This record gives sequence, structure tokens and C-alpha cells, in this order.
Amino acid sequence: MTELRCRKTETLEGDEEAERRQNEPEPQTERVNEPVSAEDGGSVSSGGAGDDLQQKDEVKEEDGLHKQEESTRPRTSVKRSKSSSTSGFLQRLLRVFLGCLAAVACGMLYAVYLSTYHDRKFWFSTRQELEREITFQAGSGLYYYYYKHMLAAPSFERGFYELMIDNRTVSGQTINAVERLSLYPELITSFIYRVTGSQDFMEPIYFYIGAVFGLQAVYVTALFVCSWVMSGTWVAGMLAVAWYVINRPDTTKVDHAVPLRDNWALPYFSCQVAALTGFLSNNISSATEMFCYLTMSATTFTFLLVWEHSHYVLFIQGLCLFLLDSFDLVPSRKMADIHKVYLSSLFLAYLFQFQNTTLLSSPLLSLLIGSVLARYFQQKMKVGPLVARVMKLFLHFHLVFTTGITFSYLVKKLLPVSEGDFILKFLEVKFGLNTTTDFVTNFLLCQESLQRPGQDLFLRLTQASVLPFYLLVLTVCLLSTLQTIYRRLSGQPMKTNLRLEDGRIGEQPEVIYHVFHTLLFGGLTLLFDGMKYLWTPYVCMFTAFGVCSPDLWMTVFKWLKLKSIHPVVLSLILSTAVPTIIGFSLWREYCPRVLAELSDLQEFYDADTVELISWIRSQAPVAAVFAGSPQLLGTVKLCSGSAVTSLPLYSDVNLLRRSEDTYQVYAMRSAEDIYKILTSQKTNYVIIEESICTELSLNKGCRIKDLLDISNGHVVYDKGEIYSFSKHGRFCHEIKMNYSPYTNYFTRVFWNRSFHVYKVNSVISFQY
Repeated sequence: MTELRCRKTETLEGDEEAERRQNEPEPQTERVNEPVSAEDGGSVSSGGAGDDLQQKDEVKEEDGLHKQEESTRPRTSVKRSKSSSTSGFLQRLLRVFLGCLAAVACGMLYAVYLSTYHDRKFWFSTRQELEREITFQAGSGLYYYYYKHMLAAPSFERGFYELMIDNRTVSGQTINAVERLSLYPELITSFIYRVTGSQDFMEPIYFYIGAVFGLQAVYVTALFVCSWVMSGTWVAGMLAVAWYVINRPDTTKVDHAVPLRDNWALPYFSCQVAALTGFLSNNISSATEMFCYLTMSATTFTFLLVWEHSHYVLFIQGLCLFLLDSFDLVPSRKMADIHKVYLSSLFLAYLFQFQNTTLLSSPLLSLLIGSVLARYFQQKMKVGPLVARVMKLFLHFHLVFTTGITFSYLVKKLLPVSEGDFILKFLEVKFGLNTTTDFVTNFLLCQESLQRPGQDLFLRLTQASVLPFYLLVLTVCLLSTLQTIYRRLSGQPMKTNLRLEDGRIGEQPEVIYHVFHTLLFGGLTLLFDGMKYLWTPYVCMFTAFGVCSPDLWMTVFKWLKLKSIHPVVLSLILSTAVPTIIGFSLWREYCPRVLAELSDLQEFYDADTVELISWIRSQAPVAAVFAGSPQLLGTVKLCSGSAVTSLPLYSDVNLLRRSEDTYQVYAMRSAEDIYKILTSQKTNYVIIEESICTELSLNKGCRIKDLLDISNGHVVYDKGEIYSFSKHGRFCHEIKMNYSPYTNYFTRVFWNRSFHVYKVNSVISFQY
């Protein structure tokens, strides 16, 4: 009985231990103590009770050891996971730190390069103040004049007030120069110059161009970050900056015209695009998304504030985002946030630009209104089978553009907006839908920035190796994007957590946006050469992202169904090897050229212009009004402060009409006609340029005198050739003869090889 009782006790204890071990967190632990059944009684009884007690003690000791091991293992695994997570965090932090350091270093080196190149090109540091100001070409010096005016004013408030009621710039007109010329960069720069006390250790002109070069550093840094965010490696950022610098003639105009508005504005647009890229990404935290949203809001508003053409650029960007939303490639929540950014920025810019009606009739606002209303009426547009969704999509496009065009038409009818009709007529002539003899329209069509780009642009991009790789990257991303669009229209969901093995680069919203971005801006570049400054920088960025992205190579291998070599390994190898080879070849070929540019002392000295400005400063009355070409008048206004009849501002139709009147001195008009035109503008002196009067150009129809002859009806067409004919000789030639009636109305007071200055007589003397 005693033995049976002991066996029964052992069995119950064994069952309890077995149940307890089954409930342990680690079932893989080896179990030692097993329940003893009654059928094993013979073997147990042969050992006696002492053996049973000894076996029970051994089992307890083994159980204690197992419990100790089991309690130790979770602690060890927790420690290992903590150490691995800490090391992973430190590695990510180190990569981010090195990437940020490389981005800032690239930006600073580019700013130093620009400053050194600018000084070598114009001998800037060795020139006098007048000669430095003349280096601001293409009429851009006009903006620097207002910067000087703000510094010369007794206070910032007084200077700002004088610019709002400026009656000393355009003769016979009082203009709001801040609104008309977008002078917020000059206002902010002059304010910082005053507040920081920079006048104690830096000349105003160096502070001004230093601010512009600093913004260019921000520009390339934003391109660096954008390429880095998309590819995951900051090597792509360095390659993007290298391509940007190599293709500098096609990426920026800061070399020859520092104060131009786009040199101030495009760095903010670059930051906005980088923030938008991060905002569209799926794999970001809520804090990072909020940072991108705030950055995008600030840069969008600033971009609208400093450049009069910015809303057209944002309209193209809005079209890209509209396509993303229509194809259901981005969450509706993010699109709603982007719409808020656009609308709030337009509203603030409208207020800061003194109720600028151009923003109310802008295509960007019309697109936003159309999109919001169409989304409200088509709340179930993104559901249904493929055919139904395609039909809904076409209806959506129709609603958006019809609503937008209607809104723009109503605004133009209710508000005095005159530029819209002119732009429409310009586009009709540009695309061959109409012809015109209007001087202003033909004059704009003959501007190099509004003509089609030459083959040399694509030749330069090919020689720098960016165009071939760009076409490769664009083809892969575009085909993958089309696959994604088809899957979305078929009702398949987008994967938010993509892996490298998936090989679907076209399912990343930020990549899809940049595909649309580069396609639309590239199409406009094929029509207008000036658009290359908006397209080429992002070609460099987009191409650098593609060649450095393992996802792009993995997408290609997925299509090819590569099996001989593991595609993941090969994509990682190519994403490192290809940019390394490209970088080495660029460094070998272009690094000596860049260093040679910095060591080469170029000679730029316009002696005739310096002589002209010196005469105006010393001989002409302070209140004198000068007439001439808009580019020259910008320099005259900058260096002398005298009033002028027109300004080099091609976005203002009224100023272009005044320029047409001034250009009549190069037409076949009588002395009396020219005298009436100039006196109507209250002109005291007229400047005739030899380069315009005797212009020889292969493009004969785009010379100023040819455009005037066409506008005035002084042309005869004979067998495809254009001949000028009038009963009067060309004024700029005839007035140099010094005979009546020209001497009755005008008196020559200054001349050199390039310029002839004539005083408009206030009292007409009839001499024969």
C-alpha cells in the first residue's frame, strides 16, 4: 500500500509538472521528468522507496536548472534585441549625419565656386562701383537700383513708402514698384543688411550678390536632398550636384544676370519640390510628414511672392498632382492638404502683392476650384470596374477643366485683367493658329527664351552623359507607372510597404510625381527654350536618383525574369557600380575644365557704356527723362537714377507698348512723328544704339527694325523676300546726317562708337 501510494503521488506530481511545462513560454525546452504509470510498478518497486526519493530529488534539481536557463534566455534575447536596435539606430543616424554634411558641403562649395567665377569673369573686386553695376546685364540692374534706394532712405519704412508711390522711375506715371517689379527680395535683403550692421564690414553690392549665391547653394542642396530621399543614398545627391554644375549654362542664369527674379525664386521652388517629395512618400513618420508640410507651405508662399511667373510654374506642378489624384495614386488626405497649401499661399500672396488680380485669374486657382468641385460631385469616382472607372475619369477631366475655364472667364469679365487675352493671342501665333503684325507679339516671339531650343542643348546634355541615362531612367519609371495606373483602375490596391524584391518602382507616389513633372516640363522645354532652366536641374536630379536606386534595377530584372544571378544582389551591385563609374568619368573629364574656368581671367569691360553713364551723371540734369531700349534704360536707371520711358519688364503689356513707341527711332518714320511720340512720354534725351540701328542677323525677321517695318506696314513681299519701303528714311540713319528737319527737333549732345544721345528740343527751331 505504501509503495502504491508513493507511486500515485509521484504520478500526480508528474502530471502537474507536465501541465506546468506545457504552459511555459519556451516549449522547445527538453522535458526530463515524465509521469510514471501503474504498469511500471515492477521496475519501480525493485528499487525501493530510497531509489524513488533519490530519483525525485534528481528530477527537482534538473527542473531547477531548466527553470534557471529558461529565465535567463529571455533576458539575453531582450538584451540582444536592444543592442541590435541601438546599433541600427546609430547606423541610421550616422548615415543621415554624413548625408547632411555632404549636402551642406556641396551647397557651400557651389556658392564659393560661383563667387570665384563671377569675380574672375568680371574682375569684380578690382572694379569701381560704376563698372561693377554695369556687369548686371539684360536689364537686371534695375532691381539692384531699388536695393540701393532702400539703403539710401533715412529709414526702412520711409524707403518702403517711397517705392509704393514711385513717380521717379517711369516718366509721367506713378507706380507701385513693389507690386509691379516683385521687389520683396530687395526689401528683405536691405532690411537684413540694416539690422545686422553689415555696413561696418561689407559693401552693399557684395552683400547683395552674396545673398543670391547663398540661395543658389540652397538650390543645389535641395536637389541633393530630393535625390537622396528618393534613392535612399546620398551618393545620388552628389551625382545630381555634379551634373548640375557641369550643365550650368542650361541650369541657371546667375552667371550673367545676378538680380533676375528667377535667380531669387527657383531656390524656393527647389525646396518646395524636395518637401513635396518627402510629403508624398509612404514610408515617413508623422513628425517628418508635418515638417515636410510646413516647409512646403512656407516655400510655396515665398515662391509666389518673389516671382511674377511663379503661379504658372505651380500650375504645371498642380497638373502633375491632379493626375496623381485622378488615378488614385496618392491618399485623398494628402491631396486635400496640398490643396490647402496652394489656396492659403495664393490668398497670402494676393494680400502681400496689394490685391494682385493676376493671381485671381491664374490657371492655378482655376485648376484648384475645378478639382475641388469635381471631387465633391464625383465622390464615388474611384470605385467600380475598369470600364466604368475609365468613363468616370474622362468625365472627371471634363468637369475639372470646364469648371476651371468658366471660373477664369468670369474672373476676367468681372475684374480688370488685361494680360489674359494677350497671352491667348500670343499662344495662337506661337502654335501657328494665327498670324499678326503686332510689334509686341512678334517681339516676344523673337526672344530667345520663347523660341524652340536648338540642338546644341541636347548635344551638351549628351556629352555630359546625363541625357542617355535620363532616357533610360524615364523609360523604366514611366512603364512601371503605367502598370501601376492599370492596376489601380482595375481595382487592385497599392502596396504601401514595398520591398526591394517586389521590383515596383512605379508604385512609389514620389517617383510617379517626378515622372509627370519631368514629362510636362520637358514638353514645355521643347516649345520654349527658357523652360530649360526649370527642366534641366530636375533632369540631373531624376537621373541621379534612377542610376543609384536599387529599386529601378530590380524593376528591370523583374521584367526580364532574371534567374541566373540573384536579382537583388545584382541590383545592389549595379546601383553602386554604375554611379561610381559615372562619377569617375565626370571627375576625369570635367574637373580640369572647372578648375580652368576659375583660373582663367576673362576680360569684360564695356568702355562705351561707362563713358555714356559718366556723361549722364556729370552733364544731364537730375530731373531729365531718357528714352532708349529697355535693357539700356535699366542700366541708366541703376547708375544715374534718372527717370526713363520704359523698363525691361516683359510681363507688363503696358510697358511693352511704351517700349514699342520708344523703338520707333529705328523705324522709317518722319522726324515730326518721332518728336510727337517722345514728347508725349515727356522725354528730354533719346539714346540711339548702333548695335540696333545697324544690326546684322541671320534671323532677318527678328531684328528690331524688321519688326517695326512689319508693324508699321513698311514692307513689300516679293518672291518670298521681305523688302522695306517708305517715303521716309530710317530715322536712326537720317538723324546722323545733321540736316533739316531733324536738326529742328533734335540736337546731338553726346556720341561714341556705340551710342548717340540727342536732346529733344523744347523749342523747335526751323533751320533750312
